[in-house]
Amino acid sequence: MSANPSTETPSQEQPLVAHLIELRDRVLRMVLVVLAIFLVLFPFANDLYTAIAGPMRDALPVGSTMISTKPIDPFLIPFKLSLQLAIFISVPVILYQFWAFVAPGLYKHEKRLVIPLLVSSTLLFYLGMAFAYFAVFPLVFTFLASTAPEGVEVATDMGSYLDFVMTLFFAFGVAFEVPIATIILVWMGITTPEKLRHKRPYVIVGAFVVGMFLTPPDIISQTLLALPMWVLFELGIIFSKSFVRKQEDDQETASESPGTPATAAATDASTHEDLGEMIGSDIDPASDYTGPDRFVPLTEEEMEEELDAIEAEDDDEEFSESESEVDAVQAKLEAIQTLRKAGDVSEARDLLYEILEEGDEDQRRVARNILNQLDSDA
Repeated sequence: MSANPSTETPSQEQPLVAHLIELRDRVLRMVLVVLAIFLVLFPFANDLYTAIAGPMRDALPVGSTMISTKPIDPFLIPFKLSLQLAIFISVPVILYQFWAFVAPGLYKHEKRLVIPLLVSSTLLFYLGMAFAYFAVFPLVFTFLASTAPEGVEVATDMGSYLDFVMTLFFAFGVAFEVPIATIILVWMGITTPEKLRHKRPYVIVGAFVVGMFLTPPDIISQTLLALPMWVLFELGIIFSKSFVRKQEDDQETASESPGTPATAAATDASTHEDLGEMIGSDIDPASDYTGPDRFVPLTEEEMEEELDAIEAEDDDEEFSESESEVDAVQAKLEAIQTLRKAGDVSEARDLLYEILEEGDEDQRRVARNILNQLDSDA
């Protein structure tokens, strides 16, 4: 998540104590919001529990009811449910407080992306909870109630039931965040949509493994969790591909702007490509270019052609002060060839280092290739 420092800079760095004070204030706001929602929900705690227990009570045999095995459970369990629902309902506020805490350290383009991700992740979390309540609970509880042996009366404890459904709520809520996780991985450059597509078989197996650990030990709930995770993974790939295309379009737009670093790099790459065509290298200089000192290995034939081209160019030009320097470097190149044949590698290296300081770009490149060959032979 890099940015051009000249155009986008994070807010001024603050002392550690200031960050800790701000974090404390935002945590207090989260707690106050949760408490406020809890105070609103608590008078309706029994009604809320009745609604949550609806799928289980509908699956119980006729005449069966839920039970309480502890004297305090009729009060404590609805109280606990109200508090947990208050936390779930406060998720948008909690996420916003975390976002507001880290926002000063983000660049503008990162802020534009984070807000949609926060909104979509919240909606997906709630969608996962709704899917669990309306689709998974009726099937799972009907299946579990039908598997009871003959003579065993199904009477579920209300505390155990609440722990069970809250676990499923959380599991499905987190599982529905798969598209967000996929987009973030692509955004950070950790992977690409193509790599994720190739790893689809492993993702499918992993989805069923996760479903096995997060759901009860029955194939129905495991499958009902694994299949949505797989579908959401595919949706994440689709959305991440469009995100990658948008990034490429932005880079192309930036490269077309005059005076930008991208334009300068493209110009340098074009110049390097012309040099590559003159030399005759098989390597594409435009795609491999990273800087003026990038060294591209030459074959023996290409090196001979380069030496002949430099020699022919020197013969056709008139003598001048600059041309005399070129002739001196050319003479050193010829001397290096003689020294290599004689086996005097040390003297040849000294002349090559002098060429790297005195020669033009073509001659320095030839010198680097000869040094590379000497290192390979050693």
